Amino acid sequence: MNYVFFNRSRLFYFFTLFISIVAYSQDTIPSPIVPDTVIIDTTVVDTIVIRKTQEKIKHVPRGVNLTNPVISFKRTKPLKDKYDPFRVPSFWNKENTLGINLSEAAFINWNAGGDNAVSGLGFLKIIRDYKFRYFKWDNIVELRYGLNAQEGRKIRKTEDVIRLSSNVGYRRDTISNWYYSVQLNFNTQFSNGYKYPDRDNPISRFMAPGYLFFGAGTSYISKNQKFNLYMSPLTQKSTFVLDQDLADRGSFGVEKAILDDNGNVLTPGENHRLELGILITHKWEFNIAENIDANSRLNLYTDYLRSFGNVDVDWELNVKMRVNKYILTTLGTHVIYDDDILFDEVQNDAGVVTDRGIPKIQFKQVLGIGVTVDF
Repeated sequence: MNYVFFNRSRLFYFFTLFISIVAYSQDTIPSPIVPDTVIIDTTVVDTIVIRKTQEKIKHVPRGVNLTNPVISFKRTKPLKDKYDPFRVPSFWNKENTLGINLSEAAFINWNAGGDNAVSGLGFLKIIRDYKFRYFKWDNIVELRYGLNAQEGRKIRKTEDVIRLSSNVGYRRDTISNWYYSVQLNFNTQFSNGYKYPDRDNPISRFMAPGYLFFGAGTSYISKNQKFNLYMSPLTQKSTFVLDQDLADRGSFGVEKAILDDNGNVLTPGENHRLELGILITHKWEFNIAENIDANSRLNLYTDYLRSFGNVDVDWELNVKMRVNKYILTTLGTHVIYDDDILFDEVQNDAGVVTDRGIPKIQFKQVLGIGVTVDF
């Protein structure tokens, strides 16, 4: 029985194999037999890519109309100032001002009368300020000289100033405006001064007088450096009178010469006077209106030893009205009171001074228009 089952299974297997071979042979196309040739069934596809040339993408600035990007330079304005290349930052602040003020009056057949006159005033101001963190150093040099020429008389001097100032300050931190300061001031003049019309006896000369202030104290300086207040409880004031004739007369507070009954000099006058006292200086620059500025300079000094409480005053106020970059109109006043400068001296017939005079308030006012150049 097993043997019969085995034969039937084997017969069924061969029958199924035969059917599969016949079916496969009917679906396949016989290929020709080529000796020494490898048959490869391949499909060749040729593809040609045609690409249109693309336009360059334009840079469209932000904020323009994206639907119609048009770039125009019609509203572009040229630079007003010359291109300034990069410079290494400096801790120095520099200012140079040179100018001349002129005034003139001319008359031809003028019924009200008058004399032709021309006045000129030249000035130079140099500022060098250094500031870095805790340290500050300010330096100012001012030179002024003026002349007046009037018909029928000789040339006269109207202005004569030499002024130098230097202040060194140190502060504890970079927030405070208070400095520990050491200050030096020096004042004198260029040429002889006269009490016109007398031109034979000068009343002042170069270094006669000359004033030197040197002391230590404290300063308050604003951030914009327009306001400066200096207070020194200990300042030395030196008065120099290097002209011996003025020194012999005791001008500007120095010890005068000792004379005999005939006016001959026994002991010459001193050329130097030393004082020790309190000094307060104040500088302030402020704006009054558009193109109108003002600056004030005030010095107050009193001596501990000889005349404590008697204050020497030196106050100068200038108002500057600028027309344009070069034309400047200046209105200035200057007030001085010093009890060492005496007026109305009285002498006898022998030339001996019998009354040294009295101190008076000195006042000067100047109005001029001229040309200034900053360089």
